[in-house]
Amino acid sequence: MERSVENTIPILPVKCLKESIDYYVGTLGFTEDWRGNFVGSVSRDGCCIMLSEETGASDPGWVWIGLENARLFEEYKGKGVQVQQESQNHAWAYEMKFEDLDGNVLWLGTEPRKDLPEI
Repeated sequence: MERSVENTIPILPVKCLKESIDYYVGTLGFTEDWRGNFVGSVSRDGCCIMLSEETGASDPGWVWIGLENARLFEEYKGKGVQVQQESQNHAWAYEMKFEDLDGNVLWLGTEPRKDLPEI
């Protein structure tokens, strides 16, 4: 069967595109792919997130970021990234949640850990 969908890319609302791209690049370790007047793209390890400057009120977005290991948990904590949820081991994932400058949630997770009890 031929594929129809090439990929999916989350789009997160931000208040200031420049500040948000600077934060994703300088603090979160992403690379800037491109930037327009009101929307831009950042990526890390070949995975993209688009940031869209909102002019009105908007609820924060959420993005799941599947990881090979939990190294980013400590990296982000060490850089002072706002923690929304400390690491937890569940049946579906070993996970931790962070917030960007606009309250968008970066939900990071690895495979569940066998050495920790599930919550």
